[in-house]
Amino acid sequence: MKASDLFVKALEAEGVEYVFGIPGEENLDLINSLKDSKIKLIVTRHEQAAGFMAATYGRLTGNAGVCLSTLGPGATNLVTAAAYAQLGAMPMVMITGQKPIKTSKQGQFQIIDVVDMMHPITKYSCQIQSGQNIPARIREAFRSAHTERPGTSHLELPEDIAAEETDTVVIQKGMHRRPLAEEKAVKTAVEMIEKAKRPLILVGAASNRKTAGKMLRQFIDKTGIPFFTTQMGKGVVDERHHLYLGCAALSDHDFVHCAIRYTDLIINIGHDVVEKPPFFMQPDGFKVIHINFTNAVVDPVYFPQAEVVGDIGNGIYQIKERIERQETWDFDCFIQAKRLIDKQIMEGANDGRFPMYPQRVVADIRKIMPDTGMIALDNGIYKIWFARNYLAYHHNTILLDNALATMGAGLPSAIAAKLVHPERRVIAICGDGGFMMNSQEMETAVRLKLDLVILLLNDNAFGMIKWKQANMGFDDFGLDVGNADFVMYAQSYGAHGHRITKADDLMPTMEACFEAGGVHLVEVPMDYSENDRILNHEIKERSQIVYDKMAETLGE
Repeated sequence: MKASDLFVKALEAEGVEYVFGIPGEENLDLINSLKDSKIKLIVTRHEQAAGFMAATYGRLTGNAGVCLSTLGPGATNLVTAAAYAQLGAMPMVMITGQKPIKTSKQGQFQIIDVVDMMHPITKYSCQIQSGQNIPARIREAFRSAHTERPGTSHLELPEDIAAEETDTVVIQKGMHRRPLAEEKAVKTAVEMIEKAKRPLILVGAASNRKTAGKMLRQFIDKTGIPFFTTQMGKGVVDERHHLYLGCAALSDHDFVHCAIRYTDLIINIGHDVVEKPPFFMQPDGFKVIHINFTNAVVDPVYFPQAEVVGDIGNGIYQIKERIERQETWDFDCFIQAKRLIDKQIMEGANDGRFPMYPQRVVADIRKIMPDTGMIALDNGIYKIWFARNYLAYHHNTILLDNALATMGAGLPSAIAAKLVHPERRVIAICGDGGFMMNSQEMETAVRLKLDLVILLLNDNAFGMIKWKQANMGFDDFGLDVGNADFVMYAQSYGAHGHRITKADDLMPTMEACFEAGGVHLVEVPMDYSENDRILNHEIKERSQIVYDKMAETLGE
């Protein structure tokens, strides 16, 4: 058997559905072997986008997504996507080509040490040096990508190895069971929770990965303990729940942090240290229980006093079965804070100004999206507004990156989401900066005949950095850009382009796009002029008022 054929059979044995990427000379044997496979090759327009698609596939399915590139420049274009999947805990396997390693007559042309380059940003990086090793290397790459904490694996397949003959056979994947939390750790956690006066639950990224939502919902309903989320923990429990306080989209001084300041115990479920801290611990402050697949990574603001390590869903189940609601628990101040938080989130939802106000955009998109509709956010200032104000009803229905936080991932992630869930409404939400980093993937979406809407929030600038620039007291300088005519740009790819000219047009335009089908780009001119005032100053001042009202409730 040809080694490249064996390689594809090994991918099939791992359950691979798609390979995203760009072919090159050095992987033509592998491309030819894919031709007769049930695996679908998705040719993209940039390797980075292929990596984002593979990572998002892994995030949504729990099975490693696969991306492909040639050597040299193709492989270096995968580096950002490798870090995106590694920091975001998304299982992904990258396959890169290479010149022949037994004999080569091309010197160092396009040659870099890709395996060594990938080592710091992957869990596993290896060159395949014999066809006989293909089954074992592929099995290990996928096993490593899947095991907690999930991440990126890399395999380099040289041209001559792909072409050689081999008589080895595929290694079938085995059963993998996650360890369960030990009884003593569960008992300690129960005792700490029952002794606390004002416990709070924090839902983090790892809970979203393994859909621990059912057990968590039962735990919340049984105990009546309020909960809040990180950006990547949104949707694990339906955020319409009466005990949902909000998302810690800002690191501190937001309304939800008023509740955090008055808790004496945080039950931190699925925390991932790669996210911006949702709270800051102090040695003499509240205590933390860490419930996760892996041990805590201690840093200056995170040093939990107890750890329940093992399968998250099972750990929550064990605690739920043992715990009893305590009459000494006092959540009155949290419920008061929730009323104020809910009222604040609605502010601006009907603002008619144009260019549009971010709060109005968030509110309108929430209204048109079904419960399981999916939004894929690129990275920009709008990400904070969506994390704070957009209620997620199901897990993984708001796809954002709060780990690497890279620009350019929004559109590729939306394409992957639509491939995984073709029956759902999917929106890519991008700023003009992030969109232009991978805008060429509109052609990929058109070629795949997807029904996909791109919401392009245009301020002709790098808005997130403008916000930071203002916060630091610097002059407005160096962050404005010019842009294409986005309507014509979309049309040039065979997509449909639309430009909003007044706020009331957004919802009907989006509805019309979904009804029509196909790929649509909807450009929305944005007014971010109040970002600095609201996010840097007003929220801090008004949250202090909330904090003081909570103090009144507690008689402090």
